[in-house]
Amino acid sequence: MTGPYDDIINLPRPVSKKHPPMPMSKRAAQFLPFAALTGFEGEIEEAARLTEAAPELGEDALIALDEQLSFLRERLSEQPEISVTRFVPDEKKTGGRYETLTGRARRLDEPNRTLFLADGTRVDLDNLVELTLKS
Repeated sequence: MTGPYDDIINLPRPVSKKHPPMPMSKRAAQFLPFAALTGFEGEIEEAARLTEAAPELGEDALIALDEQLSFLRERLSEQPEISVTRFVPDEKKTGGRYETLTGRARRLDEPNRTLFLADGTRVDLDNLVELTLKS
């Protein structure tokens, strides 16, 4: 049986003098799966992350909150221990989460609607859901 490549079929494989042979470990990397959707997993996780709806306080809850703030104003010089529940809006999607903090009240900045705790935490009064003064 004769063919068009009979004259070269049994010759040794040519080796380049300029380029050394590639190691087997690097050759295998050429055949790794291609990740066409890089970053897509993070997007799916973000879409699956749940947030809670922003609070809509009723009139009774607003009155109770206002009473607690008035009581806090009276005792602010004592730096009373308080517990606040606030709504923290999510930076990436609609909604957010509720967070409860406990600490000593340091200052109430009413023009800027901010409550400062002794540890430096700032609480935006517009996102305040509940305020409780500890005895």
